[in-house]
Amino acid sequence: MASGPHAAGVFARAIADHLDVARRLEDQIPALEAIARAMAAALRNGGKILWCGNGGSAADSQHMAAEIVGRFRRERRGLPSIALTTDTSILTAVANDYGFETVFARQVEALGARGDVLAGFSTSGNSRNVIAALEAARTIGLVTVAFTGSGGGKMAALADHLFAVDSRDTARIQEAHILAGHMICDWIEIDCLASHAAAARNSGAARTGEPR
Repeated sequence: MASGPHAAGVFARAIADHLDVARRLEDQIPALEAIARAMAAALRNGGKILWCGNGGSAADSQHMAAEIVGRFRRERRGLPSIALTTDTSILTAVANDYGFETVFARQVEALGARGDVLAGFSTSGNSRNVIAALEAARTIGLVTVAFTGSGGGKMAALADHLFAVDSRDTARIQEAHILAGHMICDWIEIDCLASHAAAARNSGAARTGEPR
């Protein structure tokens, strides 16, 4: 009779693998900074961030949009961000009329504008509906970001900025995507508050005639 699960084989191994992947993210700091700068710039300039993905990556999309619209760590104004995974009427109508591959691309066409950011999640980098969304975004003039696993898959060629986790384990990749997303949200909030403070100083200086 086969033996059952053991803590060392399930929990300890998962923790060790997670820590190994997380430590290797240090090599990706330049990519994360580039993504954070692009997203913060879009928001400063009146744009928005769109997110898409399937399954667990759909949940990641909603998670990131919620952090930006609501808040991550700090009190500040709400920022415009939309998960393209949440409206069941749009998703089912578009899938029924045009096919499931178009469910995100159609929304990018409707909601996206030049200067916005589209971020697509796919652990393989080969999700066809996310690829279609990135293609639509590039046509319109959005900045494209891909969160993937090792190698980046087909999405790598469509991304202005690529964050490819050095792993082929779906669970570990998704965990790294959330860690990366939280770090990016932290950056965006700091940038937002700094920009707001600078604007307030400039406005005050303009009213009093003081040098800026």
